[in-house]
Amino acid sequence: MMVCGTRRFNRRGHGHWGEFGMMGMRARFFGPGEVRLALLSLIADGPKHGYELMRQLEERSGGIYSASAGTVYPTLQQLEDEGLISSDSKEGKRVYAITDAGTAELKREDETVRRIWWRARRWAGWRHANDPDAAEVRGPAERLVKAAFRAVAGESASQERIDKVREILERAMRDLEGMRDKP
Repeated sequence: MMVCGTRRFNRRGHGHWGEFGMMGMRARFFGPGEVRLALLSLIADGPKHGYELMRQLEERSGGIYSASAGTVYPTLQQLEDEGLISSDSKEGKRVYAITDAGTAELKREDETVRRIWWRARRWAGWRHANDPDAAEVRGPAERLVKAAFRAVAGESASQERIDKVREILERAMRDLEGMRDKP
Protein backbone atom coordinates (compact mmCIF):
# COMPACT_ATOMS: atom_id res chain seq x y z
CA MET A 1 0.00 0.00 0.00
CA MET A 2 1.30 3.47 -0.76
CA VAL A 3 0.17 6.73 0.76
CA CYS A 4 -0.36 9.84 -1.35
CA GLY A 5 -1.32 12.75 0.88
CA THR A 6 -4.00 11.35 3.14
CA ARG A 7 -5.38 8.99 0.50
CA ARG A 8 -4.18 5.41 0.54
CA PHE A 9 -3.83 3.26 -2.56
CA ASN A 10 -3.59 -0.49 -2.75
CA ARG A 11 -1.35 -2.31 -5.25
CA ARG A 12 -4.00 -2.10 -7.96
CA GLY A 13 -4.20 1.67 -7.60
CA HIS A 14 -7.63 1.74 -5.97
CA GLY A 15 -7.89 4.37 -3.26
CA HIS A 16 -9.99 4.44 -0.14
CA TRP A 17 -10.53 6.84 2.72
CA GLY A 18 -10.02 6.09 6.38
CA GLU A 19 -12.66 5.68 9.05
CA PHE A 20 -12.62 9.37 9.87
CA GLY A 21 -13.15 10.55 6.30
CA MET A 22 -10.54 12.49 4.40
CA MET A 23 -8.16 12.57 7.32
CA GLY A 24 -7.33 8.91 6.59
CA MET A 25 -6.79 7.98 10.20
CA ARG A 26 -7.86 4.38 9.69
CA ALA A 27 -7.30 2.59 6.42
CA ARG A 28 -9.31 -0.57 7.07
CA PHE A 29 -13.06 -0.91 7.26
CA PHE A 30 -12.96 -3.93 9.59
CA GLY A 31 -10.59 -4.53 12.46
CA PRO A 32 -9.34 -8.00 13.46
CA GLY A 33 -12.24 -10.42 13.93
CA GLU A 34 -14.89 -7.91 12.90
CA VAL A 35 -15.80 -9.47 9.52
CA ARG A 36 -16.67 -12.61 11.46
CA LEU A 37 -19.02 -10.70 13.79
CA ALA A 38 -20.54 -8.62 10.98
CA LEU A 39 -21.39 -11.74 8.99
CA LEU A 40 -22.77 -13.47 12.07
CA SER A 41 -25.01 -10.49 12.82
CA LEU A 42 -26.33 -10.40 9.24
CA ILE A 43 -27.09 -14.11 9.37
CA ALA A 44 -28.91 -13.58 12.67
CA ASP A 45 -31.46 -11.51 10.71
CA GLY A 46 -32.34 -14.61 8.69
CA PRO A 47 -30.69 -17.30 6.54
CA LYS A 48 -28.60 -15.95 3.66
CA HIS A 49 -26.26 -17.17 0.95
CA GLY A 50 -22.71 -15.86 0.50
CA TYR A 51 -23.28 -13.35 -2.28
CA GLU A 52 -26.29 -11.95 -0.45
CA LEU A 53 -24.04 -11.38 2.57
CA MET A 54 -21.43 -9.68 0.37
CA ARG A 55 -24.11 -7.39 -1.08
CA GLN A 56 -25.43 -6.51 2.39
CA LEU A 57 -21.96 -5.66 3.67
CA GLU A 58 -21.52 -3.27 0.75
CA GLU A 59 -24.98 -1.74 1.24
CA ARG A 60 -24.42 -1.23 4.96
CA SER A 61 -21.24 0.75 4.22
CA GLY A 62 -22.91 2.91 1.56
CA GLY A 63 -20.75 1.22 -1.07
CA ILE A 64 -17.46 2.16 0.59
CA TYR A 65 -16.58 -1.43 1.56
CA SER A 66 -16.77 -4.12 -1.08
CA ALA A 67 -16.51 -7.61 0.39
CA SER A 68 -14.59 -10.19 -1.61
CA ALA A 69 -15.39 -13.87 -1.91
CA GLY A 70 -11.85 -14.49 -0.64
CA THR A 71 -12.78 -12.84 2.65
CA VAL A 72 -16.41 -13.89 3.05
CA TYR A 73 -16.32 -17.61 2.23
CA PRO A 74 -13.35 -18.55 4.45
CA THR A 75 -14.97 -16.57 7.27
CA LEU A 76 -18.26 -18.42 6.76
CA GLN A 77 -16.34 -21.71 6.89
CA GLN A 78 -14.68 -20.59 10.12
CA LEU A 79 -18.07 -19.69 11.65
CA GLU A 80 -19.42 -23.08 10.62
CA ASP A 81 -16.36 -24.87 12.04
CA GLU A 82 -16.91 -23.01 15.31
CA GLY A 83 -20.54 -24.19 15.38
CA LEU A 84 -21.88 -20.62 15.23
CA ILE A 85 -23.70 -21.12 11.91
CA SER A 86 -24.94 -24.07 9.91
CA SER A 87 -25.34 -24.39 6.18
CA ASP A 88 -27.75 -26.16 3.88
CA SER A 89 -28.02 -26.35 0.11
CA LYS A 90 -31.18 -24.75 -1.30
CA GLU A 91 -31.83 -24.30 -5.00
CA GLY A 92 -28.15 -24.87 -5.76
CA LYS A 93 -26.94 -22.27 -3.26
CA ARG A 94 -25.36 -22.79 0.12
CA VAL A 95 -27.52 -20.95 2.66
CA TYR A 96 -26.23 -20.10 6.13
CA ALA A 97 -28.30 -19.90 9.32
CA ILE A 98 -27.32 -18.96 12.86
CA THR A 99 -27.16 -21.59 15.60
CA ASP A 100 -27.91 -21.19 19.30
CA ALA A 101 -24.14 -20.92 19.90
CA GLY A 102 -24.00 -18.13 17.29
CA THR A 103 -26.80 -16.25 19.02
CA ALA A 104 -24.94 -16.57 22.33
CA GLU A 105 -21.74 -15.27 20.67
CA LEU A 106 -23.60 -12.22 19.35
CA LYS A 107 -24.94 -11.51 22.84
CA ARG A 108 -21.40 -11.68 24.26
CA GLU A 109 -20.09 -9.39 21.51
CA ASP A 110 -23.09 -7.04 21.39
CA GLU A 111 -21.07 -3.87 22.01
CA THR A 112 -18.54 -4.71 19.30
CA VAL A 113 -21.30 -5.49 16.78
CA ARG A 114 -23.02 -2.18 17.55
CA ARG A 115 -19.72 -0.35 17.09
CA ILE A 116 -19.17 -2.08 13.69
CA TRP A 117 -22.55 -0.96 12.33
CA TRP A 118 -22.19 2.53 13.83
CA ARG A 119 -18.89 2.86 11.98
CA ALA A 120 -20.52 1.53 8.78
CA ARG A 121 -23.10 4.32 8.98
CA ARG A 122 -20.30 6.89 9.38
CA TRP A 123 -18.38 5.49 6.40
CA ALA A 124 -21.52 5.60 4.26
CA GLY A 125 -21.46 9.38 4.55
CA TRP A 126 -18.12 9.41 2.69
CA ARG A 127 -19.28 7.35 -0.32
CA HIS A 128 -19.05 10.34 -2.68
CA ALA A 129 -15.41 11.01 -1.76
CA ASN A 130 -14.30 8.40 -4.29
CA ASP A 131 -16.30 9.81 -7.19
CA PRO A 132 -13.94 10.95 -9.96
CA ASP A 133 -15.27 14.53 -9.91
CA ALA A 134 -14.63 14.73 -6.17
CA ALA A 135 -10.90 14.71 -6.87
CA GLU A 136 -11.24 18.29 -8.09
CA VAL A 137 -12.20 19.54 -4.62
CA ARG A 138 -10.34 17.09 -2.40
CA GLY A 139 -7.17 19.21 -2.14
CA PRO A 140 -8.95 22.49 -1.36
CA ALA A 141 -11.15 20.70 1.21
CA GLU A 142 -8.12 19.25 2.97
CA ARG A 143 -6.40 22.66 3.00
CA LEU A 144 -9.55 24.26 4.45
CA VAL A 145 -9.67 21.73 7.30
CA LYS A 146 -5.96 22.22 8.05
CA ALA A 147 -6.37 26.02 8.03
CA ALA A 148 -9.28 25.74 10.47
CA PHE A 149 -7.21 23.58 12.82
CA ARG A 150 -4.25 25.97 12.62
CA ALA A 151 -6.50 28.97 13.33
CA VAL A 152 -7.61 27.52 16.67
CA ALA A 153 -4.42 25.75 17.71
CA GLY A 154 -2.16 27.04 20.43
CA GLU A 155 -2.46 29.31 23.38
CA SER A 156 -3.91 32.22 21.41
CA ALA A 157 -7.09 30.26 20.60
CA SER A 158 -9.80 32.11 22.47
CA GLN A 159 -13.40 30.97 22.60
CA GLU A 160 -14.21 33.92 20.35
CA ARG A 161 -11.74 32.66 17.71
CA ILE A 162 -13.09 29.11 17.95
CA ASP A 163 -16.65 30.40 17.52
CA LYS A 164 -15.60 32.47 14.49
CA VAL A 165 -13.92 29.46 12.80
CA ARG A 166 -16.98 27.31 13.50
CA GLU A 167 -19.21 30.03 12.01
CA ILE A 168 -17.08 30.19 8.83
CA LEU A 169 -17.15 26.41 8.40
CA GLU A 170 -20.88 26.15 9.07
CA ARG A 171 -21.59 28.92 6.56
CA ALA A 172 -19.51 27.12 3.94
CA MET A 173 -21.35 23.88 4.70
CA ARG A 174 -24.75 25.57 4.31
CA ASP A 175 -23.66 27.12 1.01
CA LEU A 176 -22.46 23.75 -0.31
CA GLU A 177 -25.55 21.89 0.91
CA GLY A 178 -27.70 24.52 -0.83
CA MET A 179 -26.01 23.64 -4.12
CA ARG A 180 -27.25 20.03 -3.96
CA ASP A 181 -30.75 21.04 -5.01
CA LYS A 182 -29.59 23.24 -7.89
CA PRO A 183 -28.25 22.08 -11.28
